[in-house]
Amino acid sequence: MREKTIEQKLVQAVKAVGGIAPKFTSPGFDGMPDRLILLPRGKIAFVEVKWHGEKPRPLQEARHGLLRRLGFAVYVLDEGAQIGEILEQIGGGAECLSLAKHAENNLTESLHK
Repeated sequence: MREKTIEQKLVQAVKAVGGIAPKFTSPGFDGMPDRLILLPRGKIAFVEVKWHGEKPRPLQEARHGLLRRLGFAVYVLDEGAQIGEILEQIGGGAECLSLAKHAENNLTESLHK
């Protein structure tokens, strides 16, 4: 699955659980994760989206480490099947996992039409 497709699935799943997933850009501070995940009840995390099996670059790993030391959750997403689990870990609970899987299935169906 292409990186762009995985990212679309993530955004759709986050919306399905009542959150937003804005693209995160940081001019002058390269290596930051691709998406900021903001879920209901003040839950926040960063997600780096990669093509299946691809690993973050060393600078990205360094930025992820910095964010984690500051107390933020950082995830590397390289396949659509991880989305529900990531959202559940961020704080959406089982309901979030169920809604994310439903959104993932709907997007997969629409991409194949």
